Amino acid sequence: MQSGFPAMRRAFASAVATAVLALAFPAAAQDGAALLGRAADAARTLNYTGTIAYQRAAGVETARLIHVNDGGEEFEKLYNLDGPAREVIRSNGEVRCYYPDAKVVRVEPRTFRNAFPSLSPQQQSSLAQYYTVRKGGIGRVAGLEAQAWTFEPKDGLRYGHELWTDPTTGILLKARMINERGEVVEQIAFLDIVLGAKLGPEAAKPTWPVSPPDWQVRRPRTGKLVEADTGWVVAKLPPGYAKVSEGRLGGRGGKSDGAAQLVYSDGMVAVSVFIDQRGGPQRHVGRARQGGLNQFSVKQDDYVITALGEAPPDAVQAIATSVTRR
Repeated sequence: MQSGFPAMRRAFASAVATAVLALAFPAAAQDGAALLGRAADAARTLNYTGTIAYQRAAGVETARLIHVNDGGEEFEKLYNLDGPAREVIRSNGEVRCYYPDAKVVRVEPRTFRNAFPSLSPQQQSSLAQYYTVRKGGIGRVAGLEAQAWTFEPKDGLRYGHELWTDPTTGILLKARMINERGEVVEQIAFLDIVLGAKLGPEAAKPTWPVSPPDWQVRRPRTGKLVEADTGWVVAKLPPGYAKVSEGRLGGRGGKSDGAAQLVYSDGMVAVSVFIDQRGGPQRHVGRARQGGLNQFSVKQDDYVITALGEAPPDAVQAIATSVTRR
């Protein structure tokens, strides 16, 4: 798994784009749908800038975030404030990660933010069935009053979550992931934030040219997910999880002949399953962990099957080891 700043970017993207989506459903059913739309719109449509801190066992990383919505088009810039210089630019359907010390630009398709545009009725039911949801009190986050919410799992197949949102806009200000021992596995929070900032697309431009002439530009071997029947299935899916997407990652030359990918969600988090005959980028077999992100890989005939997600190790392993041909 990648470590450091790219992981922090994914964690923030996950927190803003999906945790706010899940926030409303366990509340009163009719009010929940309205709050869901409001929260999702806030994360997508507001202009905001602030400092975020991402904490896990390895330590704390801080970064500056700029998010711009210009006529419905999103632009985002995230750069670290400690350690080696790194900068992530999200625009025009892709993500560019700049590493100036190494003179490398990594280009990735922007897939995660668009992976969960809504929750299915089955996922809505799962939230109420597998989490006990409590509305907490009003606290302060980043100098703003924030409404606290707690999602407590009813089994050992998912982590607990504590969320704080801005009552005025609904945007997520702070999120914690809690393991079965009540320990904070990961935490991401705004240290300061300006909502409704007057920003244009230029505020989110990279510090360097799109493709600096003396830098290496690296693109992933696999590209955008193309929806398709892969012929694979998780035979023994943990209760509460439902499939939200299935397809193949683009291979060489843009062909949809890359690894098969299946994504499952319980309404709060997602677990991705990759099936690659060539072994894929993750060749490690067995368990791996980075903060709240757990991975389990297993070999099956000529394939390497990897499950990856913010779920307890046993749940991720159960998913990986029950993948079979449909």
